[in-house]
Amino acid sequence: MSRPGVGTYIKQEDTIREDRERLILEHLPQVRLIARRIHERLPESVNLEDLVSTGVVGLINAIDHFKPEHNVKLKTYAEYKIRGAILDSLRGLDWAPRQQRRRCKQIEAAIVAIEQRVHRTPTEEEISGELGLSMEEYHDWLVDVRGVNLGSLEGNAAEEEGRDLLKFISDNEENWPSRLMERAELERLIAEAIERMPAIERTILGLYYHEELTLREISKVVRLHESRVSQLKSQAILRLRSFLAKRWPMSKGERGR
Repeated sequence: MSRPGVGTYIKQEDTIREDRERLILEHLPQVRLIARRIHERLPESVNLEDLVSTGVVGLINAIDHFKPEHNVKLKTYAEYKIRGAILDSLRGLDWAPRQQRRRCKQIEAAIVAIEQRVHRTPTEEEISGELGLSMEEYHDWLVDVRGVNLGSLEGNAAEEEGRDLLKFISDNEENWPSRLMERAELERLIAEAIERMPAIERTILGLYYHEELTLREISKVVRLHESRVSQLKSQAILRLRSFLAKRWPMSKGERGR
C-alpha cells in the first residue's frame, strides 16, 4: 500500500491552517462584543483594544483545543475561553485602585449594618446616610466601584448556561457531587437575594445578565439615564455580595477581592 506523499501532507496542513484562519475571522465579532461588555464595567483608564487583543488569544486557544465530541458548540466554548482570558489579564493587572476596593467594602458593610437594624433591604437614602454621604456623593461612589466586583461575584453568580455546561463536562473536580450541591445552594441563595431587591434593580440585573442587553439598551427599556442604570447595577451587585458574605463561606482570597 502506497503512503501519502509529501505534497499530500502539505495540502492537508494548508487546509487545516485555512480552516483555522476562517474560524478566527468568523468569531472576531464575538471577541469584540464580549470585550465591550466587560469594558463597560471598568474604569476609563482600561483600554478596550487591550481587552480585545487578549480576547483574541482566548479565541485562538479555544479553536486549537475545541473537541466536537463534547457536543458543545464552538461559539459557546469560545465565549468561555475569551471571557476567561480577559478576566485573567485584568486580575493580573490589579487595575482597581485601593480607594475603589475600600469604597466597595464600605458600601457592603453599610448594607449589612442597616439590614441587621431594620431587618429589610435598605434604601439608597439609608445606605448613603450610613456612610455619611449625600445622595450625589453616594452615586459617585457607585460609579467609581462599578468594576471592582468584576472577577469575583459576577464571574460566579451570573454565569451563562453555556459556561456552566462546560464546567460540568470537564473532567475535573467541578463535576463532583459535592461541588454540584454547593452550586445548587449558591444559586438558591442568589435567587433569594435577588427576590429581596427593589424591583428596578431586579429588572436591570435580568436585562443585563439574562437578556444580555447593554447598559445603553437597558436605559431605553427602563427609561432611566445610562449613568443611573450603571449606578443601580453596581448597587444590586453590592447587595448580592453583602447578602452572600453572611451566608456563604468564602476563602480569604475571595474576601479580599
